[in-house]
Amino acid sequence: MNAATYLAYDFPLLSAFWTLLVFFLWIMWFILLFRVVMDIFRDDDLSGWGKAGWLAFAIVLPFLGVLVYVIARGKNMGRREIAQARAQQDAFDRYVRETAKGAAGPAGSVDQLARLSEIKARGDISDDEFRRAKELVLSGHGPAEQTKPFASSTGR
Repeated sequence: MNAATYLAYDFPLLSAFWTLLVFFLWIMWFILLFRVVMDIFRDDDLSGWGKAGWLAFAIVLPFLGVLVYVIARGKNMGRREIAQARAQQDAFDRYVRETAKGAAGPAGSVDQLARLSEIKARGDISDDEFRRAKELVLSGHGPAEQTKPFASSTGR
């Protein structure tokens, strides 16, 4: 028999388990290392020399440096992450509000249609002019201010 054909027999189940465990612990270690490095740069309370010292400690002696950093500054690390998440959520909410406000136009289509309806009810514009102005507002190409030329064209 060829040894390459029966390679799975030479690698028992427990060895596969330990290999996977070590692999995932290695990945988790790198995630923790990158989070610590990012937190070092995110912290506004540390001076430049403090950041350089923690970064050198985490890079030169990575296991000890990360362990000491998490013990010494882990509580504030979580607070900084929560503050950053809140700031990102606030920025996103502000962006959505501004975008939604901009999509509705400066005064909003509903307000423009209400003003057009009032102008028509006063008799300042005809039905045909109202219909054309309404189409402009609904298509997003004409604010309510474009109805003023219609009002002046009736001669009233």
